[in-house]
Amino acid sequence: MPKTYATPMLDELEKGPFPSFVTEMKKAAAKSDMAADALGQLERCFKDNKTHWKHGGIVGVRGYGSGVIGRYSDLPEEFPEVAHFHTVRINSIAGLFYKASFLKEMCDIWEKYGSGLTNFHGSTGDLILLGTKTEALEPIFTEFSSRGWDLGGSGSAMRTPSCCVGPARCEWSNINTLDITYAITQEFQDEMHRPAFPYKFKFKTVGCAVDCNAAIARADCSIIGTWKGKIDINQDEVANYAKKGMNISEEIVNLCPSKCMSYDGKKLTINDDDCIRCMHCITRMTKALKPTGEKGASILIGSKAPFVIGATLSWVIIPFMKMEPPYTEFFDLVRKMWEWWDEHGKNRERIGELIIRRGMREFLEYIGVDPMPQQIKEPRRDPFYFWAESDFTE
Repeated sequence: MPKTYATPMLDELEKGPFPSFVTEMKKAAAKSDMAADALGQLERCFKDNKTHWKHGGIVGVRGYGSGVIGRYSDLPEEFPEVAHFHTVRINSIAGLFYKASFLKEMCDIWEKYGSGLTNFHGSTGDLILLGTKTEALEPIFTEFSSRGWDLGGSGSAMRTPSCCVGPARCEWSNINTLDITYAITQEFQDEMHRPAFPYKFKFKTVGCAVDCNAAIARADCSIIGTWKGKIDINQDEVANYAKKGMNISEEIVNLCPSKCMSYDGKKLTINDDDCIRCMHCITRMTKALKPTGEKGASILIGSKAPFVIGATLSWVIIPFMKMEPPYTEFFDLVRKMWEWWDEHGKNRERIGELIIRRGMREFLEYIGVDPMPQQIKEPRRDPFYFWAESDFTE
């Protein structure tokens, strides 16, 4: 019979209209002593108002320095099945498209070697397998790799790249997010599996500024699809939106952040020179508006969750870059950024924090990118400007 624990505090999390992870853990606990002990220890954490999980060293599989997050209980006698409770990251496919046959196969492997608990998906984008013992790591990796799957990134390494569904499902996508993510994964295999950075580095690719993957808030390097041409306007469809009750002046024109639009009650006009391509108007009036001209991506750098200096959003480094195979220009830029970060970064310092500490000017000079208006994140805070000797020579 599987173990059972009284969980009065966790039971509170099952109340209310929303699904609860506690309910799912109880389902797994009915079949797995490891999941049962995880549930029991979590209740104990709530009761004691402290965590009973600890990091007790690095674990992994042969040849890989990442992909497995070591986790141990500090109550191994009380909860022996989670004395080891390591997390395994599987490198998820671009766009998160899975066959049902793989999902069944994955669950079978995980119930064989682990707790049966999964997380679809981690913040990085990986398929997360929660809870296994040290001796099971090599067999797990062997089974997944024999079926064509790889471990993801963890630690001070390049994390598993992720993206939105892009052209597979979305008419707004300006770039092939799926191919870019696959290419990044293949190009930087060593950087993903063998940690050698000051800290983590994440790529996230989205097809447009709607940013369904939250790249601008979560990625050290955000690749955001954009375009250079004008927005094509179908005035007949504009009239249809108005006929169906849309207040175009209030809902579209007045909400344009760059104030580049006007509407006289019959005709919608866009000053494309002032358009910042935020996608607000296009997402609201999909049948009436669409981008035209050359497609590419804006490359942004520096977002992260709170750590040393708090949460930051990415800011623009390259306003427009063609993102087409073999992506040589982009890969060369990435390697230059990493060189500078490796040279000057402190332990556990993200690249965005390093740019703030040492200055955008030094960063741009090293990677060989000229200053551009689009790179300005905020106004200067002081009236002084310090010139370099090279500024006075051609």
